[in-house]
Amino acid sequence: MNPSCWINGEPGTRIETSDRGLQYGDGVFETLAVKDGRITLLDFHLQRLMEGCRRLLIPPPSPDLIRDELNSAARDQQRAVLKLIVTRGSGGRGYRPPLNVSPNRILTVHDWPAYRETWWEQGINARICTTVLGNNPRLAGIKHLNRLEQILARAEWPDTDDVQEGLMTDAGGSLIEGTMTNVFARLADGRLVTPDLQTCGVAGVMRRHLLEQAERTGTAVHVGGLKPAGLRTATEVFICNSVIGVWPVRQLDNRSYGVGEMTRKFQQWAGET
Repeated sequence: MNPSCWINGEPGTRIETSDRGLQYGDGVFETLAVKDGRITLLDFHLQRLMEGCRRLLIPPPSPDLIRDELNSAARDQQRAVLKLIVTRGSGGRGYRPPLNVSPNRILTVHDWPAYRETWWEQGINARICTTVLGNNPRLAGIKHLNRLEQILARAEWPDTDDVQEGLMTDAGGSLIEGTMTNVFARLADGRLVTPDLQTCGVAGVMRRHLLEQAERTGTAVHVGGLKPAGLRTATEVFICNSVIGVWPVRQLDNRSYGVGEMTRKFQQWAGET
């Protein structure tokens, strides 16, 4: 039986308690979709991982080494999810990073989530979360290990059929992202908008793919400010990430939406990865 967890390229499940990823959330991670043994959007994932290491001043692992390890883990998987964590490694007590560090790589394989096909076809129910995101441009865009805001937001509703995703704002009330997704909305004036992520939020690789596809085909997408109030008159709302692709939002709190042509176009692009 193939292992489902590797530490620094070797099968294993144990990490030192002094690891700074455990102690302080000092690291980055990527969640990658595997379909028929191939990782989708792998280059985008690697680029974001390297950018995250650069921002956190963590010596980055070799991209070729990471690529080989990921591809090896994915090779025999039909449908699976890989999670790659890179931490700064072990260090003593205190926030100051040690001068000499040896980063750790943790790679795990997970079953494909049991999402309902109707969520892709007919849409999901969402809510606006009361937990807000703090603004920090230095951390904006990267996928660092500090996910307490998302954890608290996701704890706002139970695992039922009533709600599948929560949308989060920043402290100023601007819509930023979902707990696990990025957001697009077609407003009443016809503009397609996705929130600006310069001060907080995760720049998802599927979001990047969709924006590049839109630019390639001449489909205008405005990256800018978006308030939850603007969604009240929107005609389409959809969310995306590298695992789910694109899900329409059929209901947000008390507002209902149809599944429009723009949503279907972006779903098609999401499948072209």
